[in-house]
Amino acid sequence: MSLRQTLRSGVAAVCIAGVAAPAGAAAPAAAREPLDVRVAQAETFSRVEFHGLRPASRRDGQTLTFSFPRDADPDIARLRTSPPKWIKTAEKRRVGGKLQLVLTLADDADAKVGVADGATYVNVFEKPKPEEAPEEAKVEAAAEPAKPEAPRPNPVPASGVVRPEIEIAGAQVQFKFQWANPAGAAVFRRGDALWVVFDAPATLDVSKAPRGLTQFRDAQAFRGQDYSAVRLQVPRDTPVFAVSEGAAWTLAIGPGDQAAPGMVKVDRDATEGPAVLKAALAGATRAIRLSDPMVGDELTVVTALGPAKGVASRREFVQLALLPTVQGLAVESRVEDLRVERAGDIVTIGRTAGLTLSPAWAVKERQQAELGAPKAASMPGLIDYENWPKTGESGFLVRYETLLAKASAEAGAKGDDAPIAARMALARFLVGSELSFEAIGVLNALGRDRPEVMESAEFRGLRGVARVMARRFKEAQLDFSAPVLSDDPSSSLWRAYIASQLAQHSEARTQFSRGVQAFSLFAPVWKARIARADAEAALAQGDLAGAAARLKLALSEKVDPKEELLTRLVQARVFELQGDKSRALNMYQAISRAPQEYIAAPALLRATQIQLETDRITPVQAAQKFDGLRYRWRGDATELETIRALGQLYLGQGRYREALEALRSAGLRLPDLPEALLLQADLNNAFRSLFLDGLADGLEPIQSLALFYDFKELTPVGADGDLMVRKLVRRLVDVDLLDQAADLLKYQADNRLDGVPKAQVATDLALIYLMDRKPEQALQAINSSRTTILPTALNIQRRIIEARAWAALNRHDAALEIIEKDNSPDAQDLRAEITWKQKNWAAAGPLFEKALGQRWKSPLPLSSEEEGKLLRAGVSYSLAGDGAALDRLHGQYQGFFDGAHNPDALRVALSGEPSGALSVADFSRMSADTQVFEGWVAKMKERFRTQQRPTAAPARAPARQAQAAPAAAQG
Repeated sequence: MSLRQTLRSGVAAVCIAGVAAPAGAAAPAAAREPLDVRVAQAETFSRVEFHGLRPASRRDGQTLTFSFPRDADPDIARLRTSPPKWIKTAEKRRVGGKLQLVLTLADDADAKVGVADGATYVNVFEKPKPEEAPEEAKVEAAAEPAKPEAPRPNPVPASGVVRPEIEIAGAQVQFKFQWANPAGAAVFRRGDALWVVFDAPATLDVSKAPRGLTQFRDAQAFRGQDYSAVRLQVPRDTPVFAVSEGAAWTLAIGPGDQAAPGMVKVDRDATEGPAVLKAALAGATRAIRLSDPMVGDELTVVTALGPAKGVASRREFVQLALLPTVQGLAVESRVEDLRVERAGDIVTIGRTAGLTLSPAWAVKERQQAELGAPKAASMPGLIDYENWPKTGESGFLVRYETLLAKASAEAGAKGDDAPIAARMALARFLVGSELSFEAIGVLNALGRDRPEVMESAEFRGLRGVARVMARRFKEAQLDFSAPVLSDDPSSSLWRAYIASQLAQHSEARTQFSRGVQAFSLFAPVWKARIARADAEAALAQGDLAGAAARLKLALSEKVDPKEELLTRLVQARVFELQGDKSRALNMYQAISRAPQEYIAAPALLRATQIQLETDRITPVQAAQKFDGLRYRWRGDATELETIRALGQLYLGQGRYREALEALRSAGLRLPDLPEALLLQADLNNAFRSLFLDGLADGLEPIQSLALFYDFKELTPVGADGDLMVRKLVRRLVDVDLLDQAADLLKYQADNRLDGVPKAQVATDLALIYLMDRKPEQALQAINSSRTTILPTALNIQRRIIEARAWAALNRHDAALEIIEKDNSPDAQDLRAEITWKQKNWAAAGPLFEKALGQRWKSPLPLSSEEEGKLLRAGVSYSLAGDGAALDRLHGQYQGFFDGAHNPDALRVALSGEPSGALSVADFSRMSADTQVFEGWVAKMKERFRTQQRPTAAPARAPARQAQAAPAAAQG
């Protein structure tokens, strides 16, 4: 077994996994990543791995030197005392404070260095022995010496260095390599790596390549004896172009307007002798052996002069694989003796014993001839309705059982050479018989048994057709998106049909144009369906003329009457959009009498909509028809369109609950249909209109609350959802439904918000709790929403609420401490109330008087809150014995007594003298608490109605939310 075969078989991996570094390895010199040296021995090679630090390697003859980026002290006792085969000894050196590890190889050994799974490794193995050429070949070679080619001008510049000019143009990055003379190049992909190889040994300086781009991640330059190369990390789906301009090569990474490369045709050589592959590569210059350090193997790359031409996709053979190229050829070998030779523009790929190139089609044709099986169509996307479903005189069941028995017998064969013809024949028969689900099952089983068949154009096309018949459009889209079908026009028509069914109208029209040359090869039924699908796509884009042309094409086919009725249904829609509603209505009504419900239901829906628009029926009658139709026909886009029409009708009539229930009745069924997305959008928009745009403002608050609770799952995440809740809370607060308002805000704070928005909502919640005389819950709401990033205004409001809650719990010292440095009017009012509750009459009187300010100068009657403050000021001055202050207040406010809510109380409080059974002291007990509290509650309600909150930064939603909740909206 060769080295490469051993590596791929997994034997080496098993050997290495069982051999770990010795347990007593010394600790590294530094406390950073340790250096771990692991050694293993396989039958055909030895392996040494370095884990923890990545070294640079250098080879001088039979000496391998690994230089590490810092000092370390790994355990290499195994390498020194009993080195594995093909390694003589190992030695640790320290140069400039850094570690070097030197391996001495045996005289007959060779080595390869690479990186895999985060570790650097070296594989050491026996040098391959040179093969002796047969005597006849030696004599023939001596007799006919090869004619040397005329030398090309040296492309390497005098400096020996080529620095690419790098330019970023839109979404594309361009590398321009300027040579002294035209150079041969090859550009190919291997996994996530993009290789650019030139047939000149210059130094490619890519040190100035930009970093952190989406087009590529890394750039490495390599130089050999006869080549130079650059390896780039490029995502697989990124387009790549190569352009030759004189002596310059430009590599473009990313979408752009460069022309696609020409195609290099690789075929079997028709001449007799050992089987070989030949490719005509214009301007081929050199066949280069290139080492891939990431994989640890060698590739053969054939460079060529411009313009660009390559192999579009990977091609697999038994002993080799051709990699996808933008320019030139790249060959991945699976055998040791593979030869890639160039003679002028002809590249030959072969081996001494010949390649295994028995064409698959020859085997299939022979097996199918023996089976009498359905044969493949001329294109992967065609259905041979004439031959595939033939059953013969014995009938369907006998034909099916015969094909099934042969397919079952074939499935028992194992190995890479096991036949697949019988199973493919059975699948063709099932597809031709339109037994789509059965065909999908047969093909899926074949794909699991023989994964390589997934690269077959016919397999992909056949399974894609079966999935379309089963209406599994997204699965079919995956099959027809396979690279092997990218240039097939018949597959383009299927892609157009699928895109139309998925409402991808622009893509549908593009694909139809690409596949129009294969249209005439389709069966009449599918020509009618595909043309009708393109007409529907044209309608969606507003192209009425294009839709009419496609419908004419569909109607020209002789098909089943049901297919013609479906086409007439689309034609009626064209008439409707052209403004000829009468003609469209007549056609809809005629089609609605069809016995097939899937044809009659959409016609009845359209006819009812036109009758409603033209006032031929009332909205009530239309609603009855829609309501009956949604139960009469279910399961496709017509049901969803009917529910949408019914919901919009109910909304227009103000029947909001019925509208939401109708729109919600479809649920999440049929999510793949584009109509499902439109219906869900209608449902969300209806809910938004009710609770965000004010449609529900005409309902009683309790009715609005019930409607909101019944459909609260529709509340949008983010600022709009928060604004809905705030609007509803405002209405509930207006009618004193404080418990319900608090429940809404508490749900928002606990389940939907975090950060600043949560603190805003919790502040409103605490305020409502205070209005409802629940100070403990108010404190809990404040404490559960604390954060360090609140706006200053919000912080001030929260401190006032917290202090008021503590005051309500008679924790006056705590309340005063919280508002100690706050001189806002709200804080002054609260400080006066706390002083009053502490019976500090000397301090309370001035505070209440200060809160009133110059109110006595205004002739307007006192509000409830102002009257309460005046009462408290008078009582405080009376109990403090401050007659001068009392006289001053009496003189300023005596004109307000008659218009007050409680004029007698004001007179007694501001006179300081008892009146009948009431004394001033009695006011210290009854005071004006109720009036002050009611005044404060009224002010808070007004704040709920008018306060505008600044929009905060987006908040982090809790983990249970599907997405982050933005900041709360204005309250």
